[in-house]
Amino acid sequence: MRCTVTVTEPGSAPVAAPPPSAPSVRYGAFANFISMARAAGELVVQPRMGMCDPKQMRAGLLATKLARATTVGTITLDSFTRTGDLAAVRSALRDGVDLNGYPIVTYGPERTREMLRGICEEGFPVQIRHGSPAPKDIVATLMRAGIDATEGGPVSYCLPYSRTPLRESVLNWARSAEMLSEFRGVGVEPHLETFGGCMLGQLCPPSLLVALSVLEGMFFHQHGLRSISLSYAQQTHAGQDQEALLAMHRLAGELFTDIDWHVVVYTYMGVYPNTERGALRLLGEAAELAVRGGAARLIVKTAAEAHRIPTIAENVQALEYAANVATGTERSDIIGTPPESEIYRQASDLVHAVRELHADIGVALRMAFDRGYLDVPYCLHPDNAGRARTKLTEDGRLVWSRVGAMPIKPPRSGWATTELGSAELLAALSYVARRCDEEAAQLGTLPAAERGQVE
Repeated sequence: MRCTVTVTEPGSAPVAAPPPSAPSVRYGAFANFISMARAAGELVVQPRMGMCDPKQMRAGLLATKLARATTVGTITLDSFTRTGDLAAVRSALRDGVDLNGYPIVTYGPERTREMLRGICEEGFPVQIRHGSPAPKDIVATLMRAGIDATEGGPVSYCLPYSRTPLRESVLNWARSAEMLSEFRGVGVEPHLETFGGCMLGQLCPPSLLVALSVLEGMFFHQHGLRSISLSYAQQTHAGQDQEALLAMHRLAGELFTDIDWHVVVYTYMGVYPNTERGALRLLGEAAELAVRGGAARLIVKTAAEAHRIPTIAENVQALEYAANVATGTERSDIIGTPPESEIYRQASDLVHAVRELHADIGVALRMAFDRGYLDVPYCLHPDNAGRARTKLTEDGRLVWSRVGAMPIKPPRSGWATTELGSAELLAALSYVARRCDEEAAQLGTLPAAERGQVE
């Protein structure tokens, strides 16, 4: 089924549908593509790509589409657009200053549709990634451009990235989710991904990541979305991460019985290995985790992450490398009926404690942070209690050392007896990078064939 899109913004006249020559939008293009890939047993790999110049952005999307992997495209927005400083965007474009992403609102829907012409189609959907606690203009523009997928959340795009009060972010995201759900009126089932499983990128225990991801998914559903994805960022221990993904599948399976959902894994978001082999080793572990943990999609990082913004070719190399690793990895046979675990019990306790605060999930989230029921370690946002702390065990597992007021029962072994001081915190932040670089050094020079270089 294909249709063109007509969207009415609040308080404005209807926006004309794109002409017949413009790319039409397939019903539920993003969600349908992921579903088909899952049915075929393929892991979808996706870059974190965003260029200011429409020609470069188009070239990046085309290269992603042509990569030897099952891919979807990404348009990552610039930081000024994320914060709503459109005057700064206009000034930068006027002065020829390159932005750190694609300024979709300033360019407008027509220019974006033209940039996507012949690329964004049934076999290659595109998702907008941004980072805004006030995304209404972004959502309105991407809808008018015929794009049906984006990501974010009232907590995950507020606490780590801004000083916007959580109350404002919740209201902004409620209206934006409702706007996105209006796509359904013209035959398009939109998709929204929660960033809740990626809070601060690292040193946030898996149970809280799972709980936040599920709670933001519930928030989206309450505001009209029927196709969502739940995120989880690769942490410090592969076994613990797989346990977390199984817990997420179990909890989501209990709560999202009437909507389409899938899990997306983010390659480690903290300090990245300095060596190419170390970086590829970490990416390979992420691909294995995604497959064994039942994820449908993997957000990749490149071997250049520790040094600079990656090139298009380096993004393609990362996509193809991750896809190759995924192809050789067997899926777990317990995804459908994951066992109850400590991570599941903690995440479930958090989710149900928040749900009991108020029927409106947005109100419940605000109350939960106000009471310390949700508390993100090392997050300095004024609305975060900041009493929770974590510690790395000797084998690299990330555990609670202090939970503040969060309704989490102590594990059988009890809480960690010590906490991270400044030196230990710095060591923990670089733990993954050191481990991967040290393991890579023992293996010697990386063969070209293993790099997955683009021919």
